[in-house]
Amino acid sequence: MNEDFLLNFYTDDIEFNFSKIEILKKILSHIQHIEQVLLHKINYIFTSDTNILRINKQFLNHDYFTDIITFDYSDSESVSGDMFISIETVNSNAQQYEVSFENELFRVLIHGVLHLIGYDDKTEEEITIMRKKENDYLSLI
Repeated sequence: MNEDFLLNFYTDDIEFNFSKIEILKKILSHIQHIEQVLLHKINYIFTSDTNILRINKQFLNHDYFTDIITFDYSDSESVSGDMFISIETVNSNAQQYEVSFENELFRVLIHGVLHLIGYDDKTEEEITIMRKKENDYLSLI
């Protein structure tokens, strides 16, 4: 991990403590190496369904819940961004897909970074690539 990398965690309208920081740093370091990008500043903001819906409506004109909304502040030299994550949706997705909450949370944390470095998930082909990348990086846990 480059020495200028900043990784921050915040909560907005919920109480949540993310305790697996060292594991996430390992994954992000691996992503940085494999994808050949320079991570500069990543902010994860854990929030509620109510707040994620408000953000989705206000900034994206989408009227639905989602697990993550990513705001990309990257430039040509480095990757930076804010990621709002609905802990409630992550939890319900974990139950729906029959995986642990921790596994689903890490998938979402990785998913957001993949968006920041240029991966998308609008087409079936893009979704397939994104899922493969997520699974590859999840295997590091």
